[in-house]
Amino acid sequence: MDELPLWVVKRSGEREPFDRSKIVVGVRAATKNRPVTEDQMIELAQQVEDALRERGNEPTSQQVGLAVLEHLKALDDVAYVRFASVYKGFEDVGDFEREVGLLAKTTEPKHRG
Repeated sequence: MDELPLWVVKRSGEREPFDRSKIVVGVRAATKNRPVTEDQMIELAQQVEDALRERGNEPTSQQVGLAVLEHLKALDDVAYVRFASVYKGFEDVGDFEREVGLLAKTTEPKHRG
């Protein structure tokens, strides 16, 4: 059975076909010099697409960005903050501090040994 096309509704109201490769490109930039493989990036993009399809066939660009953030949080904290800084348009160090504070409240502490 063929899946229905997934269309993204931009802020301007325009619609464009969902392009998984755009997710991979954004995640690749956020994970630069991080211990994240290409396969993990591709899997994340697929998970985002699957999650969006569950909600319907016309997600907003905001829903796409939030889905990427949600999946990045589970993959790599640093990449999450990097992606959030661009997606949310951080303007100063206070924006980073707030986001890291929120992230710290929602993740388990890492044990280093």
